[in-house]
Amino acid sequence: MEKDQVAEQIARLRKEVEYHNHRYYVLADPVITDKAFDELLKELERLEEVHPEFADPNSPTKRVGGDITKNFPVVRHRYPMLSLSNSYSPQDVADFVGRVEKAVGRVRYTMELKYDGVAISLFYRNGALERAVTRGDGEQGEEVTANIRTVRAIPLLLQGEGHPTEMEVRGEVIFNLKTFHALNEQRLKEGEEPYANPRNTAAGTLKLQDSAEVARRNLDNYIYGMQAEQLPSRSHYANIMACAAWGFRTPDPQRRFIAQADDLEGIMAFIDHWDTHRHALEIITDGVVVKVDDLDVQDELGLTAKSPRWAIAYKFQPEQAVTDLLGVTFQVGRTGAVTPVAELKPVHLAGTTVKRASLFNADQLERLDLHAGDRVRVEKAGEIIPQVVGVEKGDRHHGAQRIHFPHDCPECGTALIRLEGEAQHYCPNEHHCPPQITRRIEHFVARRAMDIEGLGGETVEEFFQAGLIRDVADLYDLTVERILALGKGWKEKSAQKIRDGLEASRTVPFERVLFALGIRHVGETVAKKIARAAGSMHRLMHMSREELTGIDEVGEVIAESITDFFRVPGNRTIVERLERAGLRMEGEAGQAPVSDRLKGLSFVVSGVFRNFDRDGLKEAIERNGGKVSGSISKKTSYVVAGADMGPAKREKAEALGVPIIDEDTFAAMIA
Repeated sequence: MEKDQVAEQIARLRKEVEYHNHRYYVLADPVITDKAFDELLKELERLEEVHPEFADPNSPTKRVGGDITKNFPVVRHRYPMLSLSNSYSPQDVADFVGRVEKAVGRVRYTMELKYDGVAISLFYRNGALERAVTRGDGEQGEEVTANIRTVRAIPLLLQGEGHPTEMEVRGEVIFNLKTFHALNEQRLKEGEEPYANPRNTAAGTLKLQDSAEVARRNLDNYIYGMQAEQLPSRSHYANIMACAAWGFRTPDPQRRFIAQADDLEGIMAFIDHWDTHRHALEIITDGVVVKVDDLDVQDELGLTAKSPRWAIAYKFQPEQAVTDLLGVTFQVGRTGAVTPVAELKPVHLAGTTVKRASLFNADQLERLDLHAGDRVRVEKAGEIIPQVVGVEKGDRHHGAQRIHFPHDCPECGTALIRLEGEAQHYCPNEHHCPPQITRRIEHFVARRAMDIEGLGGETVEEFFQAGLIRDVADLYDLTVERILALGKGWKEKSAQKIRDGLEASRTVPFERVLFALGIRHVGETVAKKIARAAGSMHRLMHMSREELTGIDEVGEVIAESITDFFRVPGNRTIVERLERAGLRMEGEAGQAPVSDRLKGLSFVVSGVFRNFDRDGLKEAIERNGGKVSGSISKKTSYVVAGADMGPAKREKAEALGVPIIDEDTFAAMIA
């Protein structure tokens, strides 16, 4: 096929994939099956791999992530990202309207839901996403472009016509509730503490160094503003609707996420509606933003030192409920962390019935001074996680007993420990404390670890109670006959499914085996880096703390956790049994470190190369001890430049004095 034909086919596929992506993620109205979409995407990936000369950072294949960003460069906003003055009462809103009308007379207002997320500025040039920057201090923020490319509600290339040549679009990066709950359910299955609220989790996710992990978390986005030299309209509302036509997810007028009013009465009607109905939404909203719609009037009203005079944010009061404390239970997680949980008389709160609420740790329990039978105030942290925030001490019964954090594990009776600098208490009896064992096994069989089909939490608990398994290595001793001997409705087909899942897990890569072991602080991304650096489980088991801290992203805490894990004879025995069971204990051929010739050096790779593909070049850097970054900064040691290196990157490297080398010079460095 001629190059022109290939380029045309790639362009067509990109346009088609983005069209279906928009239908699915923004409009929630897909017109093809998931299978058909996956086939289109795979064909595009194949063509781009065969023809790297047609690489494009805004290709929809980039949405799966994969870039590693060690440092997020600070970038100055072209237009300042202003903070809004907050109000908490209808009178504040009335005063705002009064000030506007006194200054300019009667005007039209636009009201929008205030999304509880992370503000982001998206810069587009010629319809293509070029840069994404966090709010920061309003004047400058951190560039997180690689991570933002994974957010499917954000178009990489704009649709339609009429958009400015250069424009900044402002939006809020959020988690919708379904996605956030699924993320927390996964963490609970793995014995980890759930995230407290969507906003903080979204902020933390945007700062992750591995964009592939960001992609897996399925962030969402809503647009609330636009800046450009030539805007399509002098109406804020009309500009938001224009953004919708260009492919952005914007507040939906049909669902009354955005509306207009000509007076205070109309504004308060919108606020009152959402103060009552917000709990039925799939997103978290903590208020309503009211803006003067006419941009010329906005300019006339101007700004104060901190915020615009033409807008105000009305914040909803957090909903609280008072109910009876029935007791406090203490749950033991996979890592041995003990968490107190308040058991409550059921109470309706923020759209759901609450029966339990987090008390987090011993310090929180101490601060609340809880007594048996107390009347407690419950609030949802970030409108999600129920927590006890106070006690009605005037209602306390005379002689009520204070609730204390236990000294011993509530499950196995072992004395608890509290590590210096940590809020949690831990049960150190990891090999004989039942919930630690079962939750460690649940983590081991989970999809992102060994992915053993047929084994879920209930099945693991059943096998444990029946004495079939006592640790993860026992799983590989299971037979169809032993499972069928349990009775209880077990059929040969379901028993064989588990055996087949165990057999298939023998092909799981070493990095996931390491993650599956459940070593404290060793998450999926860190496990991948450790596996690549160590090369094998045998070498990892014998690495010193100093050697471990030399691995990218491994600090003192993680290094100590790894050495402590392998210091326990029981853990070493389990690893040896897993190795005898046929699990992979070494990295793939060609993945092990080759040398440390590039140790301490940071590289940026840009352009198309003769003797390397881009991934191969990055792998060569890492296997020789170097680090790969997605953006040029003062900390960059070298830029490895191929044909078609972008002029912007070259200019930035030259401005910062970063050496630019070709692939032959790089090859000589590692020879």
